[in-house]
Amino acid sequence: MMYTYKYPRPALTVDAIVLTKQPAKILLIKRKKDPFAGMWALPGGFIEMDETLEQACRRELKEETGLTAETLTQFKAYGEPDRDPRHRTISIVFYTFLKTPEKPKGMDDAADAKWFSINNLPPLAFDHQLILKDFFSEKR
Repeated sequence: MMYTYKYPRPALTVDAIVLTKQPAKILLIKRKKDPFAGMWALPGGFIEMDETLEQACRRELKEETGLTAETLTQFKAYGEPDRDPRHRTISIVFYTFLKTPEKPKGMDDAADAKWFSINNLPPLAFDHQLILKDFFSEKR
């Protein structure tokens, strides 16, 4: 179905916070493309027109890391006008805890994927540092 609007619309994305409890680790991907090529980020991407937010998050996680999540819980939405240098983007963030840190593989838009200690994170792309600060202050 095609729609035409007279006003600009934001793009919608999803991001996944994937964690293990013991040891406390988080899954990050290294971006293959600009913006922020070569920087680490949460797995995620743009939703497709025929999928739910949760389906989009599962798909992006699988496409970029090869991993699947049994459960995903919606955390928050982030929509500051300048959070993505390409255009206005709103992201819905989900989180999940995996029992064991399965071996990820950087695929699709991800040049690499690996586990990081939550206490030793690299600089992150977009506003992902803020997202994780909010998450850890609320979920610890």
